[in-house]
Amino acid sequence: MRHVLIVLALFLIALGACRTPKPLGGQLRPDELSTPDGGIRANTLGTGDFLEVRVYQEADLSGIYRVSPEGVIDYPLCGKVTVANLTPSLAADAITNCLKQGFVRRPQVTVMVKEFNSKRIFVFGDVSKPGSFPYEEGMTIVAAVSAAGGFNRTAARNGVNITRLIDGRETRVPVRVEDIINGSEKNFTLQPGDIVFVPEGFL
Repeated sequence: MRHVLIVLALFLIALGACRTPKPLGGQLRPDELSTPDGGIRANTLGTGDFLEVRVYQEADLSGIYRVSPEGVIDYPLCGKVTVANLTPSLAADAITNCLKQGFVRRPQVTVMVKEFNSKRIFVFGDVSKPGSFPYEEGMTIVAAVSAAGGFNRTAARNGVNITRLIDGRETRVPVRVEDIINGSEKNFTLQPGDIVFVPEGFL
């Protein structure tokens, strides 16, 4: 019995040694990165965002609205409607509930984001136009680099790092952008607040 236990213990130790260790220093591989909230926070509305509201067969109630510093839009018939921290779907529900109060019999409302100004991503390093850029829903690393004017000639395209705040801690994720462009790696989706750093390589 003792011999069996020793063999089992040795097997478990060997099994643990075969597992791929996680990178040190708060670094993750792209395939280890998950979004616990399913991207909901990335899709919420905030100050400065531009929304397009459409109400079926109600042209006078359809239009583009800007979210005020107070987190509201000034909407016809309803007055001030709070949309800050809501998803576009929940904002549509808020407008629908207002219009149901005797204004429109069966309102069919959709809300789409025209421009996310409340949420931004940052691209620094060896790119043509480093800086901050408005976040767009589903924005990828390739789109972010393009917004920054593209890589410089000396950029280390497979050495790009994304810094993201996860559970209050900064986590670094290496992304091989050149391989993404070539189709050998999956594209990488960004979240608001992500910092993209492109290091300089060698010619």
